[in-house]
Amino acid sequence: MPQTATERTTGRRWLRVLLPALLVIVWLAGAGMGGPLFGKVDEVSSNDQTAYLPSSAEATEVQESLGGFLGDDSLPAVVVFSSDEELDAAQLDALGTAAADAADLEGVNGDPSPVIPSEDGQAAQLYVPIDADAEVADVVTELGETLRADAPDGVDVHVTGPAGFTADLVAGFAGIDGILLLVALLAVLVILVIVYRSLLLPVVVLATSLFALCVALLVVWHLADAGVLLLSGQTQGILFILVIGAATDYSLLLVARFREELRVTQDRGAAVIAAIKGSFEPIVASGGTVIAGLLCLLLSDLKSNSTLGPVASIGIVFAMLAALTLLPALLFVFGRAAYWPRRPAYEPERVAAEEGLPQASLWRRLACAIQRHPRPIWIVTLVLLVAGAAGVTQLQAQGVPQSDLVIGASEARDGQAVLGEHFPGGSGSPAYVLVAEDALQETADLVRETDGVDAIAVTSADSPSGSAPVTSDGIAAVGPPGTPAPEPTVSEGRVLLQATLADAADSDAAAATVEQLRDELHAAGDGAIVGGVTATAVDTNQASIHDRTLIIPIVLLVILVILMLLLRSVLAPVLLILTTVLSFGTALGVAALVFNGVFDFPGADPAVPLYGFVFLVALGIDYNIFLMTRVREETKRHGTREGIFRGLTITGGVITSAGLVLAATFAALSVIPILFLVQIAFIVAFGVLLDTFVVRSLLVPALATDIGRAIWWPSRLARRDAEPHAPTHALPEHGRHAGAEDDAGASER
Repeated sequence: MPQTATERTTGRRWLRVLLPALLVIVWLAGAGMGGPLFGKVDEVSSNDQTAYLPSSAEATEVQESLGGFLGDDSLPAVVVFSSDEELDAAQLDALGTAAADAADLEGVNGDPSPVIPSEDGQAAQLYVPIDADAEVADVVTELGETLRADAPDGVDVHVTGPAGFTADLVAGFAGIDGILLLVALLAVLVILVIVYRSLLLPVVVLATSLFALCVALLVVWHLADAGVLLLSGQTQGILFILVIGAATDYSLLLVARFREELRVTQDRGAAVIAAIKGSFEPIVASGGTVIAGLLCLLLSDLKSNSTLGPVASIGIVFAMLAALTLLPALLFVFGRAAYWPRRPAYEPERVAAEEGLPQASLWRRLACAIQRHPRPIWIVTLVLLVAGAAGVTQLQAQGVPQSDLVIGASEARDGQAVLGEHFPGGSGSPAYVLVAEDALQETADLVRETDGVDAIAVTSADSPSGSAPVTSDGIAAVGPPGTPAPEPTVSEGRVLLQATLADAADSDAAAATVEQLRDELHAAGDGAIVGGVTATAVDTNQASIHDRTLIIPIVLLVILVILMLLLRSVLAPVLLILTTVLSFGTALGVAALVFNGVFDFPGADPAVPLYGFVFLVALGIDYNIFLMTRVREETKRHGTREGIFRGLTITGGVITSAGLVLAATFAALSVIPILFLVQIAFIVAFGVLLDTFVVRSLLVPALATDIGRAIWWPSRLARRDAEPHAPTHALPEHGRHAGAEDDAGASER
């Protein structure tokens, strides 16, 4: 029996109630499962730089072979004992006893080396193998405390080397789950309260962002646990910030459309549906642009870059889903009460009289000024942006020493400085040379004669420290004179040489030594390859530079295609891309001047410009998408110039709020004392503000106004002689009739 009209109405009413309730329950369940994982990310993440190198890198191949020579997977800690006076025999014996006690600590993977005094007698060093699978930071801390307690009076103790620097990084990333999220959420909440002057709506928007992050983390955590994705502290921090910022931006856009609809309809369900329809295209296009840009990172040789792409893309997917499902459900539940105490009134007559335009707003006045003087505005803006971009030449993005990765106090950095005063700078972090057994002597001679190599040893299980010094006559004896030289350890037909460099392992001089050593070994043709801490840094920098050169043009091309499909135009997308690239150049130029002249940073990782580009171009283009999709919508009804005027006036407030939110969330990254994240935080935050207040507010609308309807070339909007609905409202602020120029067809620039 067919349903009656009453039954159909009742069914739709129940559906409209049950669907939002179901959506809220689903998101609540997902957040409930993902929330507890915030404190467990370190279980599935790694900050080991070698793990992110491409498989083709020499350092990767050497690292994978070390287990056959050095036994279990260990991370060496270099302990430096120093004193203002020469250490006597009693003090050295006490240090030996302390070293023996340290072997019993949990996480110490085997016996430490003997205590080795320096030539000047004022220092000694000790090598302690740390289990790489243990909590390295905790083991290093306990090791330092134990040795300080047992050390003689007047002897300072520092723990440095690879394990020490790893502990510094772990401590630097320790605030990601706590302070980073807290600062980001607090910053967003303050901005939302100021923007909406409401108590409930900011909580609704923030809950949407937080639920999106929880569910994204749930997916990413399990993929990382299954070995599908690599997760690091750096990737984790960017994921948190990106999801919070993007989800809030998308929410702001939908909330603004919902408010518009509430003024012309009393049915909150109809208002929600209309808001979704009006926001769906720009949100999906914006999110799709960001995802496309991020997925271009899959082309990277560095796994730290290639894994960020899918991790961050997962976050953006859930940011879009939350804004288009959870937020509408919550808005339907609360209706006008969400805006309390400033509930939007139902006033269709006033909206009709005002033609949907805010009558007394800063953005209306700015749009009027652009209508009157488009060319001077875009020329002056362009000149200023180009001037700022000139600072790019001062950016030092060739890499930074490992000791400078952490900002602030660093025991490992201090220990390395002390080590360099009394021992060869590369002590404790040798360059590993992997060579065929029958080429051992020739390779050893070549390595020893290389400038910048202080000493060389061959790995041997018979020697007390795991290696024996190599002389021109072969492998020297280890122990009392006359004892036979130990046999080198052979694994898969190869032996391992350990070259102690004269300079600190993370210095430019050490990198130059490794590059020279590689050139000489490759020329010798014995198939020897070089790895170790310094080689890893060299390979990482080279891969980053390769990625930067390859990925940036591809990102631009992908985003250009998306914009062309979205705007059904060629000229407008090209101009949007060019203005966004210019904005990026200006942000990078200003950042270079600030990094060098204000913060006195030691340089930047080669990946900093790449990350800054991907985030700024992908995210910065969002605001142009928000603006130009609305401009195109208005152009269909009112003409190009009027469409630009209306688009800027209507979207100005919401886009500015979105820009402030995104800038604030990325700025929150600076609370993590990691140089890379602090630099990315400044570049992206400043660049987003530049895009919001200068590029999208002045440059793009002024250029589009000056070009006129040709901006839509080759679509039909560019060829339309008369607009379908010429506006009848008076706009004395911006001069003559907004549609007249389009209608005339003769005075279009």
